[in-house]
Amino acid sequence: MKILAINAGSSSLKFQLLEMPQKTVITSGLIERIGFDDSIYTIKVNGDKIKEVKSIPNHSVAVQMLLDSLINLKIVENYEEIRGVGHRVVHGGEKFVDSVLITDEVINEIEALKDFAPLHNPANATGIRAFSEILPNVKQVAVFDTAFHQTMPEEAYLYPAPYKWYKAYGVRRYGFHGTSHKYVSQRAIELLNKEVTKIITVHIGNGGSISAIKNGKSIDTSMGFTPLAGIMMGTRSGDIDPSILPYVMEKEGISIEKAITALNNESGLKGISNKSSDMRDIVNGVNEFDGNCVRAFNLFVKRVCDFIGSYFILLGGCDAIVFTAGIGENSEPARKAIVERLGSSLGIILDNEANKVMGEEKIISTPESKVKVFVIPTDEELVIAIDTLRLIK
Repeated sequence: MKILAINAGSSSLKFQLLEMPQKTVITSGLIERIGFDDSIYTIKVNGDKIKEVKSIPNHSVAVQMLLDSLINLKIVENYEEIRGVGHRVVHGGEKFVDSVLITDEVINEIEALKDFAPLHNPANATGIRAFSEILPNVKQVAVFDTAFHQTMPEEAYLYPAPYKWYKAYGVRRYGFHGTSHKYVSQRAIELLNKEVTKIITVHIGNGGSISAIKNGKSIDTSMGFTPLAGIMMGTRSGDIDPSILPYVMEKEGISIEKAITALNNESGLKGISNKSSDMRDIVNGVNEFDGNCVRAFNLFVKRVCDFIGSYFILLGGCDAIVFTAGIGENSEPARKAIVERLGSSLGIILDNEANKVMGEEKIISTPESKVKVFVIPTDEELVIAIDTLRLIK
């Protein structure tokens, strides 16, 4: 059964076509700069990349182009071969605690949550409507980034702010990267071969979040009301004292919008290093004794370890720590620094040779380590396909 996994952005559309339940990727690709004259369409076929630059004015045209190419490249013979379409949706609020079959009501609910994710939910809804228009008889499923974290207890998701803010406006911790945390934690449970598990998942890339997962359920996570909260990231600050905002706004004569933009786009690794948001550049700077890069690297490691340590206490110990996403999967120096900082307190022993891994599933702790440490590449598209298959059946 062929399932399309879709991740639609405001000007992009990322896709994978999978054969399910075999979990085989048939093809994948990306449509960028939708709405521009020089839109870019890239698709992988039999190991080769085919790239085309042309005008793609909107998501409906992008979807039609994608579906036409599947037939023209003989990936499918007809649209009827596609049995389901799964869509990543960033924010499900408290309404959606699991993936759901898409109806008109669901689309309206996704659009109604636009205040929580103004850059993402409208784009996700646009992608859904485009596929519904062209494939009206194919079942579609919404897979929410926030759904996995809806198992958090009240003490984890509430902020110590006026309770009426939560009741009236939904001000609470929602958490993000849910499909990633779900996938790698489930894979870790399989590797541990245990029913009762305590796992800390460390999703660190340009964006990053850390989750405490007990018996497969999220009980706390670092991102909050928005993806700006939590650990230091590529360009995002993570947690800061909120009183900094009015102080800097007065000193700089800037609006709240500009201040929030600075925390989202000009902070994190980029802001501290004054060089780059890319961990590879930061590590190169560290090796060249660049003081700003050393400062950024050390601050990043410290912030990540703060959350891991607090979740270790919350869980009452830990069976495994799982690294995933761009930095987690590929940065040997970042993993080494994090594990060594935690090691003496948590009884973790890193296998330095095993840690020389990029983008592959591997255990990187020694047999003597009290906590196992895994590198597990995330696969959010597979989670989307699995949930789509489950619901359309």
